[in-house]
Amino acid sequence: MELVHSGKVRDVYADGDELILVASDRVSVYDVVLPTLVPDKGKILTQISLWWFDQLKDVTPNHVISATEVPDEWEGRAIRCKRLDMLPVEWIARGYLTGLGLKEYEKGGAVSGVSLPPGLVEADRLPEPIFTPTTKATEGHDEFITYDDVVNEIGADTAAQLRDVTLEVYRRGAAVAAERGIIIADTKLEFG
Repeated sequence: MELVHSGKVRDVYADGDELILVASDRVSVYDVVLPTLVPDKGKILTQISLWWFDQLKDVTPNHVISATEVPDEWEGRAIRCKRLDMLPVEWIARGYLTGLGLKEYEKGGAVSGVSLPPGLVEADRLPEPIFTPTTKATEGHDEFITYDDVVNEIGADTAAQLRDVTLEVYRRGAAVAAERGIIIADTKLEFG
């Protein structure tokens, strides 16, 4: 097995034509990896991910092959996956104005080219969820782009399909969470 990538939280290993994603106990906050590990965080993160993939399998296919066919030392914290060519976009849906979306809105009343009503403040619920893509930066921070930028990058049909999937995943996830008293402000997806 070969280490292909070590991210802030996950490590990716090549195993033939497949990949193994291993969730570590590292903690990342705004692109900074904190020095203290959280015991079993990787196992919990993996179980949450698998639960969501199962909940959303009728919305879109995913990359999961198996959570059990992994090396013993990563049991419970690894997922065997299909190898995909990643699309160069962070697919973000927002239902509330917060974080970097709020900062972008404060500059000119829009996020990723989507105009929003004037006078919104931090944590306001948006009239409806919006699609706010960003670049997928390999270094530094992702930058907001517009839907038209996505169309120019990957084509109209793929852009429309994945925008719709992103919004549906957010709506479904937000509804499931709301039933449990949790608000999901936004979500970020990646597609290959």
